[in-house]
Amino acid sequence: MLLLGFLLGLTVGIGFWIWQQVQLNRYLERLLQPLNSRPSKMKVALPLLPRLRREIATLKQQRQDLQQSLQTHQDLLDYAPVGYLQVDEENQLLWCNQQARTILYLQRWQPGQVRLLLELVRSYELDQLIEQTRDRQKAQTKEWVFHPSCDNAAELLTIKSLMLRASSLPLPDGQVGVFLENRQPLLDMNQVRERSFSDLAHELRTPLTSIRLVVETLQNRLEPPLNRWVDRLMQEVDRLVNLVQSWLELTQMEANPTMQLQAEAVELRSLITSVWETLEPLAQRQHLSFAYSGPENLWIKADPARLYQVFLNLLDNSIKYSSPATSIHIQAKISPSNHEPPIIEVNLIDAGEGFADEDLPHVFERFYRGDKARTHSALKDHNIVGNGLGLAIVRQIILAHGGSIKAMNHPETGGAWIQLQIPEVMANSSCQDYS
Repeated sequence: MLLLGFLLGLTVGIGFWIWQQVQLNRYLERLLQPLNSRPSKMKVALPLLPRLRREIATLKQQRQDLQQSLQTHQDLLDYAPVGYLQVDEENQLLWCNQQARTILYLQRWQPGQVRLLLELVRSYELDQLIEQTRDRQKAQTKEWVFHPSCDNAAELLTIKSLMLRASSLPLPDGQVGVFLENRQPLLDMNQVRERSFSDLAHELRTPLTSIRLVVETLQNRLEPPLNRWVDRLMQEVDRLVNLVQSWLELTQMEANPTMQLQAEAVELRSLITSVWETLEPLAQRQHLSFAYSGPENLWIKADPARLYQVFLNLLDNSIKYSSPATSIHIQAKISPSNHEPPIIEVNLIDAGEGFADEDLPHVFERFYRGDKARTHSALKDHNIVGNGLGLAIVRQIILAHGGSIKAMNHPETGGAWIQLQIPEVMANSSCQDYS
């Protein structure tokens, strides 16, 4: 009887164990069912438990590889020469590299903290850039002057404002990444360079004046043919004097864009006509004509001397580089604007060979003279000498008036096309629009 009870209990135990194995196998089959959907070549006829261990090991390795890749990218960003920060959908700072902490004075933030960016960095420009990036779902770029804040009043006296450039891009889940570039060292270096050149220009004025006086004395004492060499020397001295004067003038304009603007009512057509009359003897040498189209009485509020200088430089360039027996056109019109007062648009078009495509972005830079831009066979015998500052001065004067200037090539004439936009059109201007 005892033996019968033992066998019965053993049978029940073995049956229960078999039932548990069956249930375990069914559970593992359900667990591994997604893995069985792989291509048949990846299927291996293995027992369920070893297969499960193999898949778990593979997942662990993939996780380690992803963590290693993430760490590598974080290390690269942390040692990058530009700043980088990342915020979540609520503008909370998730991560930033060492350069960003230095630029934005984020000494209070520690890795792992999640805090509102605006609490750490009092820069509404940066906050606005992030919001625009998230709303538009497009990369954005912005430049502004950043005024750092600091809890320590003693350190605040030593902290200076920075010119920053930020490039942002949208990320998944409403996050935004921002790259930061500190442009202040470049600006400081440019200012030092400008001061050095200005000091040099000031120092050159006195000896150049002395040389010019000596040359004038020689001109009165030498007879032909020797005097032609002195005349050539006088031309070169005058060119150097003009270069020094133009450099000083441009430097002063850039240092104080609105400096010495004596704004008053100026009738645009009369001013342009006056400029052309001054240059007409030069234009007659190449048989050039001049045409103006636009309102008869177009009054703007501007500095007449500076505006005269603008059109003098532009028309002088057009005369130098126009093909013989062609025409120079100036078209003026009042452009529609949502702002008051409206904007006057002036287009100056010649019939030369225009600008080279690679030169167009640089024509308003100082001392820039393209090797092939604005040259043609008709001018090979002409001695065209410029100092490379005329268009830079023109641009600075237009900017000082709150306007803009753009260089293009005209599709019909093939020549240069300079477009000016100047605000401050006065109420008594003729509102007739000429295209």
